Amino acid sequence: MPREVTASDGITWTCIQAFSGLGTDPEKAEAARVDGEADAFQVVCTPSGGAQSVRIELPGDWEQKISEEQLLDMIQAQLNQAP
Repeated sequence: MPREVTASDGITWTCIQAFSGLGTDPEKAEAARVDGEADAFQVVCTPSGGAQSVRIELPGDWEQKISEEQLLDMIQAQLNQAP
């Protein structure tokens, strides 16, 4: 399920677990899992504005456990690392 967060600059980010739209096939569900991590998944966050989408690694319960502020900080950190 997507989660939306809005940054102070007005950009709304929609974050969703990578490959979540592939169905319930266990093999497809594993595609989003971070290699070597039992409970870590790739999450793609797409902006409403002109910024670039980012991919971050989050725990499996990120939708409930990660605060909006933490999620925005992780997105910003990824943007800062982009070349």
